[in-house]
Amino acid sequence: MNKPITNLCVLVLLFIITACQSPEARAPISRSSGSYIKEMAQRNKALTQKEQKLIMQYIEADSLHDYQDSKNGFWYTYDIKSELDTITPKFGDRVFYTYNVRSFNGDTIYSAEALQPQNYLMDKETLFSGLRQGLKLMKTGEKVTFLFLSQKAYGFYGDKNKIGSNIPLICNVTLDSIQQQ
Repeated sequence: MNKPITNLCVLVLLFIITACQSPEARAPISRSSGSYIKEMAQRNKALTQKEQKLIMQYIEADSLHDYQDSKNGFWYTYDIKSELDTITPKFGDRVFYTYNVRSFNGDTIYSAEALQPQNYLMDKETLFSGLRQGLKLMKTGEKVTFLFLSQKAYGFYGDKNKIGSNIPLICNVTLDSIQQQ
């Protein structure tokens, strides 16, 4: 037999044999041990404890008000409480409110005048989680001071303007009216 033909036959035979094999899974190039996630969890726990300590110090220093711990992870006190009205906002209701935002060192970050009166369609529009949950506790005419951990306010990203990363906030909110759906 001719040598070039033999080489060609061997080459074709090798191609057929290797083409019929199933592909083998490749091992990952890098392996993650999960240590990054554990480190982030520890960092977040430490941050939460630090912020809770700051809030507890604030509450202890404010002897004029009785703060309540909400089941949603923030604290609040009524500056003006409505005993007559029983209606609180529900999903789809439109609420009209005014508020300001302060830091725990006493600086006003956003005044009520700068923020202007707000209206919000409950749970259908974007609003930071603490304020959204806080509005659900309020009745028309009430004024409430909320103390939010950073995770209930603007969290890691801040508001990309005046509120930085991981800043706990104080908000004074007045609920002017509720338009029920």
